[in-house]
Amino acid sequence: MAFMHYRYVVYPEGDIQEIPHRLRINEVVDLNGFPLNFPLQTSKIIAYRVYKISTEEGKGEEKIYHYLELMRRDELEGFVQNIR
Repeated sequence: MAFMHYRYVVYPEGDIQEIPHRLRINEVVDLNGFPLNFPLQTSKIIAYRVYKISTEEGKGEEKIYHYLELMRRDELEGFVQNIR
């Protein structure tokens, strides 16, 4: 029997979505849980920061939950490329 690995993002509202990859604490991700590329082109996006990771192990499986917090626009402005 194969050992199964499941990975999820948990949104601030409590919704859960499966993702195909692991994330790290403080990683900034998009609405679908994919890491953002920096520098950002704009701060007018929906972005989340991973603030907590928990693991549940059961018979033949492991579930990893990445808890997200919504980032404010002023927090994102520090990641925007300044083009002048």
